[in-house]
Amino acid sequence: MRYDLVIFDNDGVLVDSEPISNRLLAAQLTELGHPTSYEDSIRDYMGSAMHRIHDLVLERTGKALPADFDDVFHARVFAAFQRELKPVAGVTGVLEKLTADGTPYCVASSGSHERIRVGHRTTGLDRWFDETRIFSSQDVGRGKPAPDLFLYAAERMGVLPGRCVVVEDSPLGVQAAVAAGMDVYGFTAMTPADRLTGATQLFSGFDELLDLLI
Repeated sequence: MRYDLVIFDNDGVLVDSEPISNRLLAAQLTELGHPTSYEDSIRDYMGSAMHRIHDLVLERTGKALPADFDDVFHARVFAAFQRELKPVAGVTGVLEKLTADGTPYCVASSGSHERIRVGHRTTGLDRWFDETRIFSSQDVGRGKPAPDLFLYAAERMGVLPGRCVVVEDSPLGVQAAVAAGMDVYGFTAMTPADRLTGATQLFSGFDELLDLLI
């Protein structure tokens, strides 16, 4: 492998959660008087930590979201995960290859620790990610696009940033990886290639990713 550590984003990269969560986020914001389409949610919030959603709504409308917004959202998302969530096609093959080759990997997500774990248990990906391989924006002061989360993951995994590659599907994640001094492979399944400016390489399926990593 070309790298000493592969850092995966979670939502949209490991688990196919972005369509579910953005559908529910758009609906909840609209219910609260902030009309938001699914397309708006993908464009504005995909890859964001929850605090960024609060900040953007307050900045745009002058109104704060309710104190229970996060709890209500996560309850709806977790219920939908139980019904609908699946791993991203091809990702288990990549994890099998990394494991067979002894290449370290981890997940670094804007989502909460609970969200990551619920998604992994639901899809069976928990077999690939023990506690030492899971990092959340909750672990650092600033979420993506700040580099803090990726730098923290690399430090905890004992690898220099320049020897890491990040697998991301959001513009915020690509920006964070670039700021961390890491290579980043942009997954274009849901995000147009022109929105992943700065990515080292782009790929549209996980069969392509293995060729990039080797």
